[in-house]
Amino acid sequence: MSSGSGYDAFEGASELLRALSAPIRLAIVSELADGERCVHELVDKLGAPQPLVSQHLRVLRGAGVVRGSRRGREIAYALVDEHVAHIVADAVSHAGEGTVTAAPAARS
Repeated sequence: MSSGSGYDAFEGASELLRALSAPIRLAIVSELADGERCVHELVDKLGAPQPLVSQHLRVLRGAGVVRGSRRGREIAYALVDEHVAHIVADAVSHAGEGTVTAAPAARS
């Protein structure tokens, strides 16, 4: 594949998929698809420890998937782009269909 603007789009998509590669990050994106949430709301909903949720929010923020805005003493997180929620929902739906299988072994 030649390097050019088309390849740059694949690079960006690769970075996005890397940011979404942890199950808890997919769960965070799914929760934020319904609207902005503070860390404590995500902790309550996901049943994960606060430091873990904060760490994964940092990764998602660094990748440009979520943004935070001050809401009093808390920071409310929201998706930057709703397309990401659709990607996650489609991936979860596809995995639920039982169609995710390993690639067949190569023949010699």
